[in-house]
Amino acid sequence: MRIASIAVLSIYLSRPGFLPGQQPLSLTEAVELAVRQNKSLESVRAQVKAAKAHLQVARAGYYPTLNYSESATRSNNPVFVFSSLLIEHQFTTANFEIGRLNRPGGLDNFRSSLLAEQTIFDAGQTRNAIRASHALEQVATSEVHRTESEVTFNTIRAYLDAVLSATARQAATQAVRSAEADLKRARNIHQAGMSTEADVLSIRVHLARMREQEIRRTAELATARATLNDALGLSLDAEHELTTQLSKPVQPSTDALAAYEKSAAENRPEELRMQYSEQLASTQLARERSTMLPTVSVAAILEADRETFVTRGGANYTVAATLNWNIFNGFRDKAQIEELRQQLVSAKALRERMSSAVRLEVRRAWEDLQAANQRIAVSQATVAQAEESLRITQNRYQAGLSQVTELLRTEAAVLESRTEYLSALHDQRLAAAELDAAAGTLTLASPSLKD
Repeated sequence: MRIASIAVLSIYLSRPGFLPGQQPLSLTEAVELAVRQNKSLESVRAQVKAAKAHLQVARAGYYPTLNYSESATRSNNPVFVFSSLLIEHQFTTANFEIGRLNRPGGLDNFRSSLLAEQTIFDAGQTRNAIRASHALEQVATSEVHRTESEVTFNTIRAYLDAVLSATARQAATQAVRSAEADLKRARNIHQAGMSTEADVLSIRVHLARMREQEIRRTAELATARATLNDALGLSLDAEHELTTQLSKPVQPSTDALAAYEKSAAENRPEELRMQYSEQLASTQLARERSTMLPTVSVAAILEADRETFVTRGGANYTVAATLNWNIFNGFRDKAQIEELRQQLVSAKALRERMSSAVRLEVRRAWEDLQAANQRIAVSQATVAQAEESLRITQNRYQAGLSQVTELLRTEAAVLESRTEYLSALHDQRLAAAELDAAAGTLTLASPSLKD
């Protein structure tokens, strides 16, 4: 009887969410679907692309700039007319006449200019801008990894919750059927004059409670399925046959805790984000300090000025070298450097705090996994013992050797032990995924996702 009872429970666990006409969906397939369709991931991936574009903006500081402009002006301003005639190469001795100098007629000037500029020395500002942009890109990339891990874990939890709800409802249904059999047995005993009507009424009350449990489990299953569909980005009414069982995934060795902590330090997106944020703060501080040094640039202008748009004009060029040095700006530079220095101090402190928090998460997940493993061993034996006790009690009750209260207590113990066993399987599988997530290694290839 004990072997048969465990076999029945295994059948329930092997098809946790099956309804006719549903599409099969494994845990791995659910995670693949969620990662592919999740809008949060789409958002952070766009941020990575934006960071890469910003990096190209920073690199542009190494290249020269080239600008072309075209303008058309008409004026009778004496200074404008005099200078325009000169740069158009149209000035003659007749233009020295006093009357024409003081009251010239209107003059057109069409100007075309090409300006090329190149920074020769900027005290490392461009180099630091590139480093800062690269750090921003790494921060955005780490956010993608963090979001992927979060989406993966949330999907695993929603999937396992749905499987647990389905198996819990099946256990409740089995309890209802067992109570119905008890009621039939009690009626037969009462009709044989071996018990009172009170026994029958007590079992009726027990059956009502079991049906109430079944109703609650059905409602929980509906909610769990809707939650899973939401995590997958599907309609809340979508139906699937959940094919992954509540079973033990591949177990880590008992001395693997140190390896998980090392992996977390190297792979956790939050840890990497803090490292890149500290690097970004350091680079921004160096960039601000470089603004206190001079910059040197050269420029060349090729200019064509014409009295008409096509003809009657001249060409000119200008070459210049410029040095800019901020000598004093009201101690603004000093204040900005101090601000960035404190941001760097803050980034270092946050990185150290994150390192400790990450290790704590690894240890918490590790202990949860060990506890779940022990619970499975205990509850699995408890299920077999409770079912065997129920079989004996039912036989004793039918023979008139046991009270109805003992029968009902045993029935409740069976349902409780089955529920605890299912819960332990669920928690163990979820703890394994949480441990992978805490170590920064939760991917589609993780052992905790294997069917």
